[in-house]
Amino acid sequence: MAGTTWTEEEVGRKWDRCFADAVFKLGGGIFIGTVFSLLFVRRKWPVITGAGFGLGMAYSNCENDINQTIVPQKNTETATKK
Repeated sequence: MAGTTWTEEEVGRKWDRCFADAVFKLGGGIFIGTVFSLLFVRRKWPVITGAGFGLGMAYSNCENDINQTIVPQKNTETATKK
């Protein structure tokens, strides 16, 4: 991890992107859950489930984005020469 440098702007950009992604996916999940609820079952569980799916997808994307920056990538050239 010696080659990993985190500048304040890079960290800020990643968190801003994660927050915006979470807001959009949460809103989309609530919207889809509301449509499903109004058309089919008339209950609130589809809205809650849609919101949970949206937040889960946003968390997964954010985790992958941050881990790609932190974890050093393996060089494929040196792996094939061995």
